[in-house]
Amino acid sequence: MDISFEQLKSMVVFSQVVEQGSFSAAAKHIGLSRAVVSYHIKKLEKQLGITLLNRSTRSIMLTQAGSDYYQRCRIIAEQASAANQQIENVKNEPEGLLKITCPVSVGLHTIVPALDKFRKLYPKIELDLMLTDEVVNIVKEGIDLAIRGAPLADSNLQARKLAVLETCLCGSPDYFERYGRPTTPSELVEHTWVIYKLTSNKLILEKAGRSHTIEVKGAIATNNASARTAFVEGGQGLGRIPTYDAWPKIKAGRLQSVLDDYQLKAINVFGVFPPGAASSKKLRLLIDFLIQFFAQQQVKLTDKSS
Repeated sequence: MDISFEQLKSMVVFSQVVEQGSFSAAAKHIGLSRAVVSYHIKKLEKQLGITLLNRSTRSIMLTQAGSDYYQRCRIIAEQASAANQQIENVKNEPEGLLKITCPVSVGLHTIVPALDKFRKLYPKIELDLMLTDEVVNIVKEGIDLAIRGAPLADSNLQARKLAVLETCLCGSPDYFERYGRPTTPSELVEHTWVIYKLTSNKLILEKAGRSHTIEVKGAIATNNASARTAFVEGGQGLGRIPTYDAWPKIKAGRLQSVLDDYQLKAINVFGVFPPGAASSKKLRLLIDFLIQFFAQQQVKLTDKSS
């Protein structure tokens, strides 16, 4: 099948819709109207003879064919972006030190791999990464960017939303063999939990417009997300675990998820930085890169057959 320049444009628009999460967000990101974005998607689906996206009034979801097609479109968009970025770097290659802090678990699972790719794009930028689950005073410590999973406590700081991380309720096969699997939210209170001290002990589960609030208790508590997951794997109790951490262990048979038909409140991940830091080209490049990286990782997690 021959591909026209117009279809190439539609493929790039489609990749942006997936990564930005909506037609409106994609339109704003690439500087087109929402109607033009919608036109490109409809035209692309008509040309291909398949449905790429299932749409509702509030959300969009990739079909299996759409997920496979997106991977190809993403590569085209990335190559075009990389070509432009290479020219920009030749004209004015960013350099200097960026000091970053983030929680240990999300750092090891996502930030370190992201920074590895970022450094390959911008080899003159130096990185100083502090992994800690404690909240660091970024002004006092001279931090350029803090990765945080909560709204700003200091109104003098600035922030950009980097990602929305889904979570799931998990336990080990051994735990479920001994204590049984909860099948309703009310049964969760009968189970012991591994408590993650940096989040609330109250769980909110939603289904069919109904909300269930459950307060969980357990004999083990920790301020480290990786330790929390390890205790859950060891059969010490149930835990609420980010999907990026849980899914590889579920595929390996070390964890099992429960109540998958209920929705849990997602974790918003923010990039927090001192006032005026956004004028730094290297920081802007890093923030934009992390937003794109998180979006790509989230798309991969939606395809649980891989």
